[in-house]
Amino acid sequence: MSELRKDPIVSRWVIIATERDARPHHFKSSAETPSDTKSEGCPFCEGNEHMTPPEIYVVRPGGGKANGPGWLVRVIPNKYPVLHIEGDVARRGIGMCDMAEGVGAHEVIVETPRHDQRLSDLPEEHIELVLGAFRERIIDLDRDDRLRYAMVFKNQGIRAGASLPHAHSQLIATPVTPITVKEELQSSKKYYQEKERCIFCDYLKQEMKAGERLVMDDEHFAVIAPFASRFPFEMWVIPKKHQSDYHKISPQELTSLSKILKRLLVKLRENLENPDYNMLLHTAPLRTPRPGYWTTIEVDYHWHFEIFPRLTRVAGFEWGTGFYINPTPPERVRGFLMGE
Repeated sequence: MSELRKDPIVSRWVIIATERDARPHHFKSSAETPSDTKSEGCPFCEGNEHMTPPEIYVVRPGGGKANGPGWLVRVIPNKYPVLHIEGDVARRGIGMCDMAEGVGAHEVIVETPRHDQRLSDLPEEHIELVLGAFRERIIDLDRDDRLRYAMVFKNQGIRAGASLPHAHSQLIATPVTPITVKEELQSSKKYYQEKERCIFCDYLKQEMKAGERLVMDDEHFAVIAPFASRFPFEMWVIPKKHQSDYHKISPQELTSLSKILKRLLVKLRENLENPDYNMLLHTAPLRTPRPGYWTTIEVDYHWHFEIFPRLTRVAGFEWGTGFYINPTPPERVRGFLMGE
């Protein structure tokens, strides 16, 4: 029989449709793996640096000329940004509505110079460089007092919203805090005020003890299938140590994160026929220039990655009600992915 489950973080309800229980072979994947190491028309390929705006961050271990070959990870402004770095926010009212200028940042993290590689294909050391690029760009944007939030996300494949097949992530920094993040922040703050504990820490301890939704873990991180998963094989990667800001991750934790992320993405590729997926980084708002902004975040919020393969589609019921229908109980995720 189907179950209604409530997410303990943001009080979102989902329907776990156990009568539709879907196993991995029930899902059809539309993912395609490029076969060429370079595409002449791809702006992200090594040798095509002239096709992009100038790089703003790069890992080029052998040195060499800027905006030329020899790099491993390259960050560039998006050629068609949704927000522009120039200008003032200029908030104003239009009657009872609010408006602001489209100020922000929109960057592309090109994860590899090769056209034929996904993030899961890269060695752990290279994935660590990509994760380090996330950190360095957030640190830099945190210095801009116009910006309130930096969202790092990865759209892998057409079904996940990617417009180019070359492996890349994006960062969009906004002058307001997104509503989805604000819901987490408010719930976390309320829980801490009542119990003087972090809700994510308590949730993680509960899931670690129960074990049935724990997918994998190591010294620093745990991967769980949330109790109220919105999508089949939705997973969260959560640091075991309480930490509100991703950009404060230690070198040891960054190495650990690259290893567990590599392991997780390989399991998805092997057992779900290389699915398209989204990966989102939820971290605390940018607040260095504003010491009075979200004053309790250091103790009540907990950064994490959310990953969900695009195996089902959101349709009318979901849009109309806010309920998600998930045909795969999260208790089955570990067994499917780990072969248990």
